[in-house]
Amino acid sequence: MTPVFVDPTHEQTALRRPLAPRPASFRGLATMLDISKPRGDVFLAQLAERLVASFPELAVRTRAKPTYTRLAPAELREEIRSASAFVVEALAD
Repeated sequence: MTPVFVDPTHEQTALRRPLAPRPASFRGLATMLDISKPRGDVFLAQLAERLVASFPELAVRTRAKPTYTRLAPAELREEIRSASAFVVEALAD
């Protein structure tokens, strides 16, 4: 079964989008992006701990958006894009 991802910006129609490319390996720097919703930081901390335990060659850092209601500032997006092998973004409540 092909997964269907629903775009939260338009609830009426399910959009079919290709999956993002997956990293070839878990090496380098992973950025955990906390969008500043309650308990998202808790989830990301636990995930980071498990990733580092499973992939010792992986370095993990956490960055946070000022608020979940707006896009991340351009400087933050550029910092993450230029330094990260991949990004994990968490939504939580």
